[in-house]
Amino acid sequence: MTVMYIDFPYHIGANGRTADTTYPDHIRDMIEQLLFTRPGERVNRPDFGCGLLDLVFEPNSPELAAALQVSAEGALNRWLGDLITVNSLTITTEDSTLSINLQYTLLATGEQVQTAMEGSPA
Repeated sequence: MTVMYIDFPYHIGANGRTADTTYPDHIRDMIEQLLFTRPGERVNRPDFGCGLLDLVFEPNSPELAAALQVSAEGALNRWLGDLITVNSLTITTEDSTLSINLQYTLLATGEQVQTAMEGSPA
C-alpha cells in the first residue's frame, strides 16, 4: 500500500486530481504551516504556531531573531517532535531580512534535511 501525502498549499496536479508530494516535502510543508501560523489562529488548537507573523512589523534586530528562535524551536519540538529531531535552528538578521536555517532529521527514515526561509520584517 502506498501512502499519499497531500501537497500544501492544496492544488490540482497534472493528472487532474489532488496534488500529492513526498514524505520529506510533506514534513517541510508542516514546518512551514507551523512557523507561519499565529497562536490563536486555529480554533481547536489556540496554542499552535510560533508567532513569526506577529513579528513581521517589528523593527528587525538581533533581539527579534533571538525571541523568534526560542519561540520557533519550542513550537517545533512541541508540535512536530514525534516526526522530526531539530539538529540546528539558526535565525539571523541582516539589513531588512530575517533568515531561518533549519536542519532536522526525519525520525521515520533517518534522513537529514536542511531548509532555509527568508522574510522581511518592517
